[in-house]
Amino acid sequence: MNEDEIRRLVKIVEESGIADLEVSRWGRKVKISKYPSNSHLASPFPMTHAQIPAAAMPAPAVPPKAAAETSAPAKNLVEIKSPMVGTLYHAPGPDADPYVQAGSTVGKGQVLCIIEAMKLMNEIEAEFPCRIAEILVDNGQPVEYNQPLFRVEKT
Repeated sequence: MNEDEIRRLVKIVEESGIADLEVSRWGRKVKISKYPSNSHLASPFPMTHAQIPAAAMPAPAVPPKAAAETSAPAKNLVEIKSPMVGTLYHAPGPDADPYVQAGSTVGKGQVLCIIEAMKLMNEIEAEFPCRIAEILVDNGQPVEYNQPLFRVEKT
């Protein structure tokens, strides 16, 4: 199975009511799950690079103050959430300026950050014009599917 086929399977799971999907081909097994599970730890099958345990990564530690803030977003703010599991980067390279900062105004389609998943860099773009009110994830931190990345005000 190649990366495009795996991406297509992940998209099917994300866009449907399916909670788990498991596919086996040519001796490789791919299991995609929307929800956390420890079942992959006791799997009788050895893990391969083609498997995607979407819930395998522990949630990043959140300081108590930040946890309280994330549970009660302001009424006029919208959260932009991660469409995948991976590592978030705020700039295209280590020495480059970040795509956005708190207070930046962005247009629809403008790149907000990059999420590296399976050695591929995925640009996350604004779906609507907005102003960045808060950046919720630090550069180089792992992110989970549907984890809030930014709080923005629609403009």
